[in-house]
Amino acid sequence: MKVLLVEPNFPIPSKSKNHRDFLPIGLLKLASYHRFRGDQVKLVRGNERIRNFYPNQIKITSLFTYWSNCVWDSVNFYKGTYPNSKVIVGGIYASLMPEHCKQSGCDEVHIGIDNRVEKFKPAYDLVKVDYQIVHTSRGCTRKCKFCGTWKLEPEFTSKKSIKDEICSNRVIFYDNNLLANPYMKDILKELRNTTYKGRVVYSESQCGIDGRLLTPEIAKLLKQARFLNPRIAWDHGYKQRSMLKKQLDMLVDAGYPSNDIYIFMIYNFEQDYYEMLKKLRQCKRWDVQIADCRYRPLDQIYDHYNPRSKQTKDDYFIHSKWTDRQIKLFRKKVREQNIMIRHGFDSYSRDLENWGGQQRRKEKLLSK
Repeated sequence: MKVLLVEPNFPIPSKSKNHRDFLPIGLLKLASYHRFRGDQVKLVRGNERIRNFYPNQIKITSLFTYWSNCVWDSVNFYKGTYPNSKVIVGGIYASLMPEHCKQSGCDEVHIGIDNRVEKFKPAYDLVKVDYQIVHTSRGCTRKCKFCGTWKLEPEFTSKKSIKDEICSNRVIFYDNNLLANPYMKDILKELRNTTYKGRVVYSESQCGIDGRLLTPEIAKLLKQARFLNPRIAWDHGYKQRSMLKKQLDMLVDAGYPSNDIYIFMIYNFEQDYYEMLKKLRQCKRWDVQIADCRYRPLDQIYDHYNPRSKQTKDDYFIHSKWTDRQIKLFRKKVREQNIMIRHGFDSYSRDLENWGGQQRRKEKLLSK
């Protein structure tokens, strides 16, 4: 069988196509699975006719629900280009909104994880990356309002070991709740002692760490395992600051410089602009950076956010406790504060930002 795997034209900058947050890991596992079956496989990133290759099946991935139009565009293109091929859509949007996805004109919607392909290593030869992606667990032990993990992966499962999966010197964890894995201590000890091609292995996580599960022992193991830029989730109000401070202290005591630590925060959600400003200022006092995320509902099918123009809720989701101006101003303040903390500046200016960027580029060149 001939199988065409498609990543739609999501609005991801070209320089970020292989970024750790956007790699189509599901398609890469499907590629390995179909190769194992003896099928011919091709991966396309966008809408493109493949010469001398007429697929029997076309499998299209999906990401956020608000990028659903990109999925519909791909379905329309490939149904028109290969009318005799079966078009199947899977991924996040397809699983969260299967009925809406079916209206795209595809032949089938795959909901949730394809358990047949989970055991296969991703076909990294189809993309150019210097890292690998690993799931030590699937699902999450919590049911946060803003997160769809418990719908996408309702059963929490975990691995005891990943040492046989290591095929790179840089590991990116895609776990939705990394520390919820009861075997995480053992996995971190493995990474502490693991090398690949004679060099040590570094790791980091795509998602924020659930600091409620952090202990001094785990913090030390993260550091010993060369886990980079830990991000602790601060999902709720300013009153949580004492709990967050204890979590940060564990990481600092383990050896992390405070300005290498991030606080993961959602804005345009239940805490209003003024409460989020209090959290922002607290992070400055702690000398930690912020990884911010603008909230969109799990059934939002469009997002035309533009930071350079005045907009309304008809353009993108604006929470009832927020305004368009507040959303854009908060994002601006986060960016400027992060630059100050990253470079040790007492205040922000565009000139200082440019100087700091030049210094970081020099440091990277010298480290090579």
